[in-house]
Amino acid sequence: MTLSLSVAFLKAGWHADIVDQSLVGFEDGMRASGVDLNLTVVDVPGAFELPLQAKRAAATGRFDAVVAAALVVDGGIYRHEFVAQAVVDGLMRVQLETDVPVFSVSLTPHHFQETDEHVAFFSAHFVKKGMEAAKAVRDIAELNPIAR
Repeated sequence: MTLSLSVAFLKAGWHADIVDQSLVGFEDGMRASGVDLNLTVVDVPGAFELPLQAKRAAATGRFDAVVAAALVVDGGIYRHEFVAQAVVDGLMRVQLETDVPVFSVSLTPHHFQETDEHVAFFSAHFVKKGMEAAKAVRDIAELNPIAR
């Protein structure tokens, strides 16, 4: 029997060229596992907007899972740490309040610079993280089919 899942994939617009690679990895991972995927992709301005949009997606009752992706970088001030913590905390609250699993593909590297080397490294890393999110979504869906 083929697993059929409806997933909302939210991705932040900051560093979209890198963050978008998580969607590539997620779709590849789902396709490779044979999941019948109904995917809704939502672009949001930045990482800070992810929890609210995750909550709105979960509240529709249309999705088996929500995946949120962002790259929060150190711009030379401490704000990135607060943003990253707020995003992760917010996403956790969403899944606990809505009973819809929420997965984070949100990374906060210590030293990111927009060099070709860093862009290439993090782009490849986001593909890998997207594939890991696909596996986690499948695993949770299979773990508790009664809740679906």
